[in-house]
Amino acid sequence: MSNDPIRHFLDLEQLDATTLKTIMATAHEIKTKRKVERKTDLLADQVVALVFDKPSTRTRVSFDVGIRELGGESLMLTGAEMQLGRGESIPDTARVLSRFVDCIMIRMLDNEAVEELAKYASVPVINGLTYFSHPCQIMADVMTYEEHRGSLEGKVVTWVGDYNNVLVSWLQAAEKFDFTMRVAVPDELMTDFEVINRLRDRGVKIEFCDTAEDAADQSDLIITDTWVSMGDEDAEHRHNLLKPYQVNTRLMALAKDDALFMHCLPAHRGEEVTDEVIDGPQSVVFDEAENRLHAQKGIMVWCFNKALGDS
Repeated sequence: MSNDPIRHFLDLEQLDATTLKTIMATAHEIKTKRKVERKTDLLADQVVALVFDKPSTRTRVSFDVGIRELGGESLMLTGAEMQLGRGESIPDTARVLSRFVDCIMIRMLDNEAVEELAKYASVPVINGLTYFSHPCQIMADVMTYEEHRGSLEGKVVTWVGDYNNVLVSWLQAAEKFDFTMRVAVPDELMTDFEVINRLRDRGVKIEFCDTAEDAADQSDLIITDTWVSMGDEDAEHRHNLLKPYQVNTRLMALAKDDALFMHCLPAHRGEEVTDEVIDGPQSVVFDEAENRLHAQKGIMVWCFNKALGDS
């Protein structure tokens, strides 16, 4: 690593729009070049520790394959098999891992712990998911929209369902990519207005709607997520609250004719979304899943301060 400041990728709000758009452009270029040559040596001899405190499919596979295709190596770890799971402090863990690896991707619910890890690490730290935000997912989502419909600038993006980490990152993305974020969430589940108030104070276009139907009206993109996330214990109550927010063909018909549907997966079919929508022509959920690979390659290339011409 050079003497330049360490490039952490922790939260979309912490990075400026130019940086995020640069990462996005890199991701698009990487995906295009992959059709000709799958593997490069751009990150040759670099080791990325992949730390998982919670189960994962897309994050785990996409980062593992991504670093391998960039010429580096991955080291898979879980909190349970590390001393972190037996009480070693976050600062000590950060200092030790920094002596062994060149980058740390971590997926754990405790957002403060991830921030603390980055504070004491001397290598880049990437937030693979916390209870607060999911920035890697939204980079893949924005990439997917751009592939299908072009820039999100000036568009209306609608979120229906639960208030969670994916929504937070979408709200942050509204500032960086200059679109209107329309939100329909039951009042009881709107538990945190700090981010929303901060973004609104900076002029970010966030609209709250009383119903899913109001939110979907003439929208360019409709997004939802599972009604019960990791750590939620009130499943039955949440299902009762969220039934009116299901994404079905009736709701999609209220959006623009060329509107897309997104879901970060895994989906609970028949709950937050029907089979007809998720398997329908407007759904791009599996393109989203694939683009986790390409978007995260772009993030890692940026974290290592590399350019595609360096390979």
